[in-house]
Amino acid sequence: MTDSEFAKEAAAPEPVEYPVLAMPADGVPAVVDTPEALERTRGALLAGRGPVAIDTERAQGYRYTAKAYLIQVRRQDAGTHLIDPTAFEYGQPRADFADFATELGEAEWVLHAASQDLPCLAEVHFLPKHLFDTELAARLLGLPRVNLGALMEQALGLSLLKEHSAADWSQRPLPENWLAYAALDVERLADLRDWLIDQLTQTHKLEWAEQEFAYLTLHADDELVPRRDPWRRTSGLHSLRTPAALAVVRELWLAREEIAARSDRAPGRVVPDRAISELALKIESEHRTRLARADLRSVRGFTNRFAVRYESTWLAALDRVAALPKTELPPRHTAPEGPPPPRAWENRWPESFERFNRVRPALLALAEELNVPVENLLAPDHLRRLLWDSPATIDEPEVDARLAALGARAWQRGLAVPVITQNW
Repeated sequence: MTDSEFAKEAAAPEPVEYPVLAMPADGVPAVVDTPEALERTRGALLAGRGPVAIDTERAQGYRYTAKAYLIQVRRQDAGTHLIDPTAFEYGQPRADFADFATELGEAEWVLHAASQDLPCLAEVHFLPKHLFDTELAARLLGLPRVNLGALMEQALGLSLLKEHSAADWSQRPLPENWLAYAALDVERLADLRDWLIDQLTQTHKLEWAEQEFAYLTLHADDELVPRRDPWRRTSGLHSLRTPAALAVVRELWLAREEIAARSDRAPGRVVPDRAISELALKIESEHRTRLARADLRSVRGFTNRFAVRYESTWLAALDRVAALPKTELPPRHTAPEGPPPPRAWENRWPESFERFNRVRPALLALAEELNVPVENLLAPDHLRRLLWDSPATIDEPEVDARLAALGARAWQRGLAVPVITQNW
């Protein structure tokens, strides 16, 4: 070991052992899955005090939908409640907790990474009027690690176990150790919120956070815009070069999607992406126009027990590809949705390209000065849309108006607009 290596090792801080939060303070609560239990939960939470800690558990990677299979709710003097929303669907696709949400509407709801939970909460009409997002607050503070476990360690000196985060929460009954894990995710969330508010106040960022939370709340039930050609996100697609190979991916992806939706099974558990790409590569590498049953059976992903049930569906998809005229084969590249990436501007929009390379570094410098990630200071898409094919001159009011129309919050515009205009 060299002297410099020795000095570096000697200066490294000793790893800290935090006590593990292993069991809920009040024990593992029973799952709320009957109307009577739900009424007791509603009464307890309404009688409770302070903010309401919320979390959800889904079964992504197992099920086709991203619906909530468990909703954890905790409030001071009310304890923790684990609600099974699927028990209250009553033959409908989702439960309806709109009245419950209205009852809790005056309380502040505390979530970690709210953008992940709000879509499935919106599906059951269980949405807040007032929100605090602990992850987003940590990002605005410029903290180096913003996952819940890291924040609990820094703020409260406690460690959380994350061993069941990727579990299949759709199974019933749920194991007791899973329920303990779920309860612990909200056990100290309100305490974390208090610590973050103190930090935001000290750094004069609380108003920023409040504007961000209000924006999240306002748009919590916005409908998702369908992605164009979602099959183009199939893993391995980048290695394919011919339209025929892309058509194989498209038709198999669409067939898989229909099967996955009908069976409520994650698409990757029907047939993995790599199997679809491997089959498409056969068309390309062997310069063929048609694939047969033997080709299908030579790819491992199509030979699992579930995929074999639908062998005729896969073969029909391959037959459709073989019958397509060249004019109906998908192009290798499609025009981007919205402005192209700035690296593509240099030839067609040279002035915008130069402008981007003045404005972006200036915003990076400002973000570093404020100790906030630049993507939180101003969304990359907002900057791209503002600068793409932009006019030669512009004033601050117009920049502000354009960013406001895109959805930039007042605190972001107040900081970013002068810098953008100065470097236009």
